[in-house]
Amino acid sequence: MQHRRLDFLAAISGLMIALQARANGELSHRLDNGLQAALVSFGSGLIIIVIVAIFNPSIKQGVRTLSKAVKERNLPSWTLFAGMLGGSFVAVQTQIVPLIGVAIYSVASIAGQSAISLVVDRIGLTGGGKKQITPRRVTAAFVTVFAVFISVADRLDGRDLSIAAVILGVVAGGIVGIQRALNGQINEHSQQSFTTSLLNFAMGTTFLTVLLLFAILLGETELSPLPAGPWWIYTGGVIGVVYIAFTSTIVQHLGVLTFTLISVGGQLVGSLLIDLLSPTEGVQVSIYLVVGIAMTYLGVIVGGVNNQRSQKRLNRQ
Repeated sequence: MQHRRLDFLAAISGLMIALQARANGELSHRLDNGLQAALVSFGSGLIIIVIVAIFNPSIKQGVRTLSKAVKERNLPSWTLFAGMLGGSFVAVQTQIVPLIGVAIYSVASIAGQSAISLVVDRIGLTGGGKKQITPRRVTAAFVTVFAVFISVADRLDGRDLSIAAVILGVVAGGIVGIQRALNGQINEHSQQSFTTSLLNFAMGTTFLTVLLLFAILLGETELSPLPAGPWWIYTGGVIGVVYIAFTSTIVQHLGVLTFTLISVGGQLVGSLLIDLLSPTEGVQVSIYLVVGIAMTYLGVIVGGVNNQRSQKRLNRQ
């Protein structure tokens, strides 16, 4: 019974990612300002996690441990800027979700993560040395990328500007893949996932603030008054913090592989339901998208099973 409950929570955590994309995308649409929407989302998350940190001694200890690791040069200082990649990811997310919907965005971002994971592991960015890239993992990455083309097959007419948004979705997935790799190094030294999250939210919020100010000074954009509602468009930051809490707890019990497979499944199914029940304007669910989602999950399963076998071989050596 306990295992089933954890499986359910893992699926819910995947659904949270889809809900966050929908909330941030809608906020961006109503503000007509993707950068401002990203800053509101990241900034609200930062406020929440700072409040949590004030009353949580382990987070403060994690900050001290992380600072010591940097001073002793056990952790490169540039890795601390991983949160800027998170800020970039949310900035891209708020721009493209209103154009292509949550489901296609989810497929594209997962494909980007799968593809960049090959590079990340090959150069050893996650720490622990370089990892071997097997033919099966290459195949899995190819399947997820190909799933993107299947998902948008009915839009490949050369006239739809959303194709560029799909490509940006893949790039966004690559960005978050690199960020997770850097966070792996940070978390290894902080020994406290919420400390890593606090650093990420702080760096991401700072980056988005500077970026928005530059855009305003250059006349590229201007601040818009925050819309009165609906209330759920402001939940992006809250969902991000809750997702971190879910992840840090559930992964310890289910393991990385099981959590990844279930949460990705929750994200893909959830994103499809969101586009069916509460779609962004102009977004339609086609049979191509459904097939693309199925192929994306197939690619994740293939890559995940292979990673588990590789890890077992390493543990026996």
